[in-house]
Amino acid sequence: MSQQAVLPQRAPNASGSTMYKILFIIGLCHLLNDAIQAVVPAMFPILEKSMGLSYTQLGIIAFSLNMVSSVMQPIVGFVTDKRPMPFVLPIGLSFTLVGILGLGFASNFGLIVLSVLFIGLGSAVFHPEGSRVAYMAAGNRRGLAQSIYQVGGNTGQALAPLITALILVPLGQIGASWFTVVAALAVILLVYIANWYNKRLVVSPDRIMKKKSSVENKKGLTKEVKNTLVLILLLIFARTWYTSGITNFYTFYAIKEYSLAIKQSQFFLFAFLVSGAVGTFFGGPLSDRFGKKTIISFSMLATVPFSIIIPYSPPTLAFIFLIITGFILMTSFSVTVVYAQELVPGKIGTMSGLTVGLAFGMGAIGSVGLGYIADWVGLQSMMKWLGVLPLLGLIAFLLPSDKKVWEWNKQH
Repeated sequence: MSQQAVLPQRAPNASGSTMYKILFIIGLCHLLNDAIQAVVPAMFPILEKSMGLSYTQLGIIAFSLNMVSSVMQPIVGFVTDKRPMPFVLPIGLSFTLVGILGLGFASNFGLIVLSVLFIGLGSAVFHPEGSRVAYMAAGNRRGLAQSIYQVGGNTGQALAPLITALILVPLGQIGASWFTVVAALAVILLVYIANWYNKRLVVSPDRIMKKKSSVENKKGLTKEVKNTLVLILLLIFARTWYTSGITNFYTFYAIKEYSLAIKQSQFFLFAFLVSGAVGTFFGGPLSDRFGKKTIISFSMLATVPFSIIIPYSPPTLAFIFLIITGFILMTSFSVTVVYAQELVPGKIGTMSGLTVGLAFGMGAIGSVGLGYIADWVGLQSMMKWLGVLPLLGLIAFLLPSDKKVWEWNKQH
């Protein structure tokens, strides 16, 4: 069911208009933030050679980055739901700036982990409040607004292979320090966003606050809502474990199986990530038209044939299937965020923290687990089993319809 038709009266803008300027700026900031974060896995092939790190150690680095973000995002979202704090946005990116500078000069494994902890903390602060800004600027087009915001992040992640090929391969580890300039630009843009956000709160302490009060007056979440949240999180886990396996380990697989150089292998990953960013963008508008449950179900199950066959394919077909898989799978990325926000209205930051933050967390656990499996049974076997994960998308059929979610909200 069309989101516009179902929920027009609940738009956060009084006029119902979509504020594209704000959406594009916060989307650009999301791109810059996640491009910096993408430097970490992009450095894996460099660090493996220069420091002799194992797959398990690389998994620990990814775990350190993503787990801090995972644990902190719902906490930040919960706190700012109670008391919005616009200026935590530039403050968060300042942590990221410190982390990326440290990463460029880290001389041992311990300092690398410490640096990525700072990057993870900055990401944890940025994401829930960035999602709230997108919600506030959405007007009646929440799916589109969240897609514009999220596609920025996924595009930033997609830059990782180019970062590796064009900066890290020729410059080595020190090349990471160049991204302090990117972080500084993001901080400046977020100061502008924070001022806009602050003025919105002064002019009308926001419909967000009204929603918050209505939710807090309830005795708690109903059993149906809790069960639905569990289903959404399971779907996110399945999607994230798969993308984590591709992002962190597929380049090694391509180098080993297809005898590619590091630079050549990055184009396979780039294809997957760019198509995922495109899928993220289209997912929101499609959910506005066809319904969120429909898009979530489609994105998981239509991925399965391609994800299973990728490890058995020759290089050219694998490249094509990675593009198809990335696009289809990521159409649900922004949609799951909007679905959760509408499932528990008034808890925008908390739901964003849970859906996006726990995605980072499951990616963190997946990185360590998949790295261990690759060391244990071999990289090729791990990649074959990885392709089966999207089958968990079958549970999407158990989600309540968009209309049912809206009816639950009307009752409260």
